[in-house]
Amino acid sequence: MEWEFKSGAPIYQQIVLAVKFRIANGTYPPGSKFPAVRELALEAGVNPNTMQRALAELEREGLLMTVRTSGRLVTGNEERLRMLRMELGNSFIGDMFVNLRRLGLSDEEIVEAVRSWRQEAADRGKSLPDEIDGQAGTPASVKEGQNI
Repeated sequence: MEWEFKSGAPIYQQIVLAVKFRIANGTYPPGSKFPAVRELALEAGVNPNTMQRALAELEREGLLMTVRTSGRLVTGNEERLRMLRMELGNSFIGDMFVNLRRLGLSDEEIVEAVRSWRQEAADRGKSLPDEIDGQAGTPASVKEGQNI
């Protein structure tokens, strides 16, 4: 799995955000065993202490849990996962509104543009893209290190 870090936000916060997105989109399925700290740190090219700090934050937020004999597990709490998806979605929508307002669009114009875009996609018989910004499963705000 690809890890890409940007300047401007602490690496552990970028890890937290990336893991949240991967939990929300099912890359790390509910109830599944979560990779070990050292394995993830090696994969991401970060210090194990940095990875541990990020995972501890995810535990505090109720997205991971440590089971003494099994290591870390992804939460199986469907309500918590639904809340995570809504939290991430609201943040992405907020980012979209901020960017489109910078272009001079009003809130009403933005809402109409979204409706129009969705209708055009439906009329063409296409579903929404699974890939965002060319990388499956990683929205631009995650790659840019924005905080959610």
